[in-house]
Amino acid sequence: MYHKILVTGCSGVLGAGLKRISTKYPQHDFIFTDSKSCDLRDMEATLCFVESHQPDAILHLAAVSGGIEFSMNHPATLLRDNVLININVLEATRICNIKKTVMTMSSGMYPANASIPISENSIHDGSPHGSNYSYSFAKRLVEPAIRAYRTEYNLNVIGLVSNGIFGEHGDFSHTSSAMWASLIRRFYENRDNQEKIIIWGDGSQLREHSYAQDTARAFIWCLHNYDDAQILNVGTTEEHSVKEIAFMIAEALGIDKTRIEFDTSKPLGIHRKSFDNSKFVKLSNFSFTPFQAGLKRTIDWFCENYEEPGEVLL
Repeated sequence: MYHKILVTGCSGVLGAGLKRISTKYPQHDFIFTDSKSCDLRDMEATLCFVESHQPDAILHLAAVSGGIEFSMNHPATLLRDNVLININVLEATRICNIKKTVMTMSSGMYPANASIPISENSIHDGSPHGSNYSYSFAKRLVEPAIRAYRTEYNLNVIGLVSNGIFGEHGDFSHTSSAMWASLIRRFYENRDNQEKIIIWGDGSQLREHSYAQDTARAFIWCLHNYDDAQILNVGTTEEHSVKEIAFMIAEALGIDKTRIEFDTSKPLGIHRKSFDNSKFVKLSNFSFTPFQAGLKRTIDWFCENYEEPGEVLL
C-alpha cells in the first residue's frame, strides 16, 4: 500500500535504527533525509522537499532534543523548533495529499503526576515534569494537531509515543546527549584512569529504554496496521534505575564500579515515567530486545567507531 516512504530525522538514533533494518523491508523504497537535506523549520523548504519526492507515506522521526542539561538550558529552542517542524510536516502532508503520516511523540510529555503505568488517555491530565517542560509541551501538541487535521482535512495521520530510545549512531556529544549516551562516552573516555566518574542525581531514577531497531519495527508495523486517532504507546516496559544502567555500562567496559559517584546536588529529573504499552502489544504481538542485549550492541558499536577524544562517527 505504501511503497515510497519519506523518513525524516535519519541522523537521529531512531532514524539510524530504521536505516539498519531497512533491507528487511524490500517492498519499501525508503527516502532518508536529515536537516542537511531539508530544514523542516522552514515551511517553504519542507513543502518543496516533500513535493519533489512525492512519497506515499511519511515517517516523521525528526526532532530537536537532548539530555536534562540541554533541555534546561535551551527551552525556547526546543519549543520553537519542534512546533515548527511538526506543523510544517503536517501542512506538507495536507498540501501534497500524502496517503499516511506517522508522527513521533515522547513519554516525557505525560503529566509528572500521572498514574503508573501511564496510559495514552492521561496525556492532558496535568503538567509534564519541569526539567523538560518545553520539549514535552511541543510533543504533547502533536495529539490535538492530529485530531484537528484528521477532522478538518481527513488526513490519515497517527501519533506513536516512544520512551527513551537508544542504539547505534546515537548522539554521544558532550552538550546534548541523553543519559545513556553520556554515560557510555564518559565511561569509555575514562576507562584508563582511576578518576571518579560523576553522575547527576542519586541513581534511583527509573527509566525505560527501547532499542532503536525495535522502535523502528514498531513504527513500520503501525504504518501498515494502525489508523486510529488515539495516540499509541509503542515502547518497552522494561525498567532500570540510572544506577543499574551505569553499572551495566561499567561492567561492559571493564570499569571498577567503586569509581562511580552520584552527585545529589544536581537535578534528578522525574523519578519514574513507566507507561502502559498493553494496547500496542495486544494488537501487534510485539516482542522487544532485552535492554542489556541492546546496550551491549550499542557499546560495541561506540567502541568500534570512537576515533579521537571528542570525535565519534555518527
